[in-house]
Formats: sequence, structure tokens, C-alpha cells
Amino acid sequence: MKLRPILLALVLVLAALPAFASSAGSVMEIQTALVIQIGVVLFVVKLGGIAAQKLKMPSVLGELLAGVAIGPYALGGLAIPGFPAGLFATGALGAELPISPELYGIATIASIILLFESGLETDLSLFLKYSVAGGVVGIGGVIASFLVGDVLGMVLFGGGFMAPGNLFLGIMSTATSVGITARILSDRKKMDSPEGVTILAAAVFDDVLGIIFLAVVMGIAAIGELSGGGLDWGKVGLIAVRAFGIWLGFTVLGLVLAKRIAAVLKRFKHASAFTVLSLGLALIIAGVFEKEGLAMIIGAYVVGLALSKTDISHIIIDKIHVLYDFFVPVFFAVMGMLVDVRQFLSPTVIVGGLAFTALAVLSKVIGCGLPALFVGFNLRGATRIGVGMVPRGEVALIIAGIGMASGILTAQGFGMAIMMTLLTTVIAPFALNFTLKSPLPGTKKKALSGESLSYAFPFPSEDLALLVTDTMTHQLQSEGFYVRTMGIEEGIAQVRKADMVFSMRLDGETLAVQASQSTMPIVLTSVFEAVAALNNSFGKLKSDFDPASLSKVLLPESAPLMPAEAKVIDRSCILLELKGETKDEVIKELLDALERADKINDRALAEAAIMERERSMSTGMQHGIAVPHAKTDGVERLAAAIGIKRGGMDFQSLDGEPTHIIVLSVSPKKHPESHMQFLAAIGSALGDKTRRDDILNARSEDELSLLLGL
Repeated sequence: MKLRPILLALVLVLAALPAFASSAGSVMEIQTALVIQIGVVLFVVKLGGIAAQKLKMPSVLGELLAGVAIGPYALGGLAIPGFPAGLFATGALGAELPISPELYGIATIASIILLFESGLETDLSLFLKYSVAGGVVGIGGVIASFLVGDVLGMVLFGGGFMAPGNLFLGIMSTATSVGITARILSDRKKMDSPEGVTILAAAVFDDVLGIIFLAVVMGIAAIGELSGGGLDWGKVGLIAVRAFGIWLGFTVLGLVLAKRIAAVLKRFKHASAFTVLSLGLALIIAGVFEKEGLAMIIGAYVVGLALSKTDISHIIIDKIHVLYDFFVPVFFAVMGMLVDVRQFLSPTVIVGGLAFTALAVLSKVIGCGLPALFVGFNLRGATRIGVGMVPRGEVALIIAGIGMASGILTAQGFGMAIMMTLLTTVIAPFALNFTLKSPLPGTKKKALSGESLSYAFPFPSEDLALLVTDTMTHQLQSEGFYVRTMGIEEGIAQVRKADMVFSMRLDGETLAVQASQSTMPIVLTSVFEAVAALNNSFGKLKSDFDPASLSKVLLPESAPLMPAEAKVIDRSCILLELKGETKDEVIKELLDALERADKINDRALAEAAIMERERSMSTGMQHGIAVPHAKTDGVERLAAAIGIKRGGMDFQSLDGEPTHIIVLSVSPKKHPESHMQFLAAIGSALGDKTRRDDILNARSEDELSLLLGL
């Protein structure tokens, strides 16, 4: 029965597709195709990401593979009604790209958002302050991985070292996806370990150096093929200096003017407004960089980097999350669509992709691990650091997309890049977990900070946990701590000041921290101060705000429950004669009715949630009505029971009058469905005095059901 509406909707959509495709005017045809494409991409990519997470893999893998599946070289090339050449037909941009320019434009905006956010999360102070070990490791990894990528291109595709295609393979090999590593380090309680701290510091160098390399490579690629004996090194040098100069000039200018830019943006008052305008600035600068022969993502990163040390950076990151959730999965899907699956039948792509993956892994393990041996790490620690720098991710895909769109990368080279990105993302978590199994230290000398400790702070709700974490973060920053988030979706942050380092991870209702014995007192004090500050604010709210004033704002119109709300109350959960004399007894009596009707999975959880809600503020309203309610893991769907206490009882109501009608409801915590809507509907249905009197005089469940519209 549940499939029938879905199948009917699918039939209607398929029937309407020919009409959409034949809309008058080529512009409308293009736009119609675009909106359908985006809609399909959003659904398929979301399902792909969920499937990957179910398999304990990064969601980016599922999103990328979903794009491959619906791309023009796979299902997207099959004829369907209204699209005889396929929904994602090939050849829209001739020899350049197999997808439409409009869809690729959406992916381009996504790449700008992604690098803008990456710049916002880059801790420049960390880059400068902790530059010894992180710098040595980061530079070693970038140089080694760039060299192996470029040389592999020379072997497979020919051309010289400075051939644009080979340079792109080199630059793609440098980018590290630290979010994957951070998640593993957090799970293994190693975020504040010497290896964890070094990996995250090196990742900052990786980001900055990778952007510099890309700027230089884009400048060189602009003059075309540079191979053979006639290479003009003077011209190459000038182009490289110009590209580096543009990046450095805009970066320095942005950092100098950052506070003034932030002040101008804050004049627009609302956080959403200055977030949108900051993104607008990133788009403009990205366009300027593209006009100068550099990649747009470099300009976006520069704007993010400039704003990273302002007081609005965390607000922008938070507000941009919605755009990130919409655009970035589309980007991964589009990158998957660019993959010509037929190329994977080519020995060059298969062998080259596997070789590229192997060299990409070894270059990071050796390039990052070898320098680590000279900054206090033993072989075990150096291996952990090298493996932690292995995963490639979104930046590598963006660079590959730029190379593909500009015609620098061939379909074979792009296929190799996708294979390398996928395999390193899959291999790295297993390899890093294996290296972290040993309890032995990774440093040559015992760390002075002592053994790492872990502590979990459980809070009553996810909202409260998030509020405490945000308050704690702002307080730490005001004390001079550097707080670096590991990605917009990870929920992990590293906090540093001088030699003090600890990590925070927000997981639902729990804030988990990892710190050394010497640093843990700082953590405990920070949490205490955050809770104390919030408690003080809540105390003022409770004393200055009169909830009774809300009870006077009743809906002027009263009506029986609508069908959607009426079905929540089962007739077996109507109690015409409540026996309980106290609030607790009546609540338990109504919960008994729900339990008998199999509406509750865990009675203890449901009862505890209801009682806790009553302790915070009584749900006794005015006019003899009470609506005890709560969100709980003890139920799977919204359920309610109604009871009548004809003689009245004390429910601590707002008007101090006895309570006669009690409607108890419980809804699932993770999926509260129409929790607020149901409460509002009950308030409206009982807002009429005549209906309340009729309910109190009802002599049967059927009569009461009729009055409420059940």
C-alpha cells in the first residue's frame, strides 16, 4: 500500500517528461533539463552517501560512485521519455566535457564554496606558530607526491616534466583530505598525540602549499606544452613568479584588510546577510583569478583565508552549511559523471590508476614519514604520520575537474585521478587503524604531556550540547586558544595554545574530549565556565520571562482535530475516568494506556522524559487543560492518550485552577514528526469552552471521539 503513491508519482513524472522536453524555446528546454537533472542528482547522491556511511566508508565515496552510475557513460545515457539521448546526454560541450555547461556551472560554484569554507577553517596562526614539525612533514609530502605524479605522467603519456598534463597529475597527488584522518584519530583517541598534532599541523601546510603549487602550475599551463629541448626557462620562471605574486599579493592584501572587510559586512546586521555577501566576495575574487589565468578555487581560498581570523568566520561557516549541503554533493556527483567508464577497460587506465595509487601512497608515507624521523619521531610514529597524510579527497577532485574542463587532462588521465582518489580514501582508514593498534609510543623520547585522557560530557539534548560547545569555543578563543575545525561535517576540532593541545568531538548529546593529564584541568575548567555562563543566562531568562503571558495568546478560532492529528489518539487510549489523584499518578495512568495499545517501546524512557519535562516547567495550562509531552527514544512514532478528571486535580496550572482534561503525547527524539503541530492542534481544539464542557460531560469514548473529530 505504501508503494502505490510512490509508483503513481513516478508514472505521472514519466508521463510529463515529454511535455517538459518540448517546452517552447531552447532556453526553456535547457532550464527544464537542468532542474530535472539537479533533482535527480540530489536524490541519488544522498542515497549513495548514506549507503557509503552504512558500510563505514566516507560519504564522498558513495556520492562519487553515484555520479558515475547516473553519468552520461552509464545510466544517464539511456533513452527515457522526453530525453531520447538520455537525461545526462554526452557531447553538450563538444570535445571538452560530456555534461551540460549549466550543470558544470553548478559544480563550479560548489567547488568555490568548498574552497572558501576550507580557507575559513585554515588556522593561519597554527601555520605560523607550529611550523617546524608540521612544515617539515608537509613540505616533504608535497614535494615527494608532486614528483611521483609528474614522473608517472611522463612514463605513461610522454612529454616532458613541464608538460601541463603531467604537472596536473603531480599537483593532484599533493592534496590531503584531513577530515578522514581526523575522524580516525578521534575514534582512536589520538587527536592530541604527537602524531595527531603533527598530522593536523602538516595538513595546514599541505593546503597552503597545494594552493601555491596550483597557482604556479596554472600559470605555466597557460602557455601550453612546455617540453623538449626548446624549453624557455626564463619564460617559465617569469610566469611562475607572476602566478605566485598574484596569489601572495591578494593573500597579504586580504589579511591586512580582513578586519575592515568584516566590519563592512557586519553593517548588514543579520548573520545570513553578511554570510551571503562574503560568499559573493569569494565569487568575485574567484572570477578575477580565473581572468588572470589562475584557477577560481585559488581566489575562493584566499578570501576564506583572509576572513579566517575575523570574529565572523565561525558564523559564516555555520550559516554556509545549508549551501554546502546542497552544492558540494552535486560537485562530487558531477565529478563522477565525467568518468568515462569505458576507459576502465583500457590497460593504461587500470595499470596507470593502480600505479598512481601505489605511488601516491608511498610518496606520502615516505615524503612525510622520512622528515618526521628528524623531528623527534621513531619509525613507528613516522609511519603513522605518513599513513595519516595518504587520503586524497575533494581538492584532488576539483583539480582533476579543472584539468578536464580546460582540456589539459585526457579522459585516461582523469580516470586515473578518480581511481587514485577513491582507492587512497578506502585504503587510508584501514592502514591508519592498523598502525595505531600498537600501544607503544611513536616518539623517540617520552612525551612530557603524559598519558592521554578521554572524558565524555553527556548533556540532556543535542541542542544543549551544541550550545555548550559553541559557548566553550568562543570563550577559548577569547583566551587566545586556536580552535581549528576539521571540516564542516566532521564535528571535530583541535584546540591549541603554546604546549597545550586537546581535541573536542561533538557526537549527538555528548561532547567528547581528549587531552593530556596536564591539559585536562584546562578542559574541565572550560566546560564548567561554559555551563556556568549558560546557566546564568537561563536563570535571567526564567526570572524575567513570564510564561503565563503566552497562555493568554489563545487561538481565536477553535476546531476539531484534523485527520492527521486525530489519528495520533487511539480510541483505546481514551480514559473517561482517571483514577490518579496526583500529577505523577495521572501521567503513569495515561502511559499505561499507551503501553497496553503497543504505542511505547520503552516505558521507562518515555516516563523519564515526561517527568523531566514536567520538572523543567509544568504543562498545566489554563481553563482546566494540561498537555504533558516529551520527545523520547522510547517510541517510534508520535502517540497520545487523553484522560478526564471530572472532579479536577492540581496540575500546577498557569492560572492556578484545577485541571480536568489531560492530553499526554510522546514523540521520537530523532524524528519528532508533527510534535509541535499536534500540541498546537490540541490547544486549538480545546480552546472552545462549549467543546470543553461537552468533553467533560461525555459518557462514552465514541461521544468524546466525535467531539474531537477522531
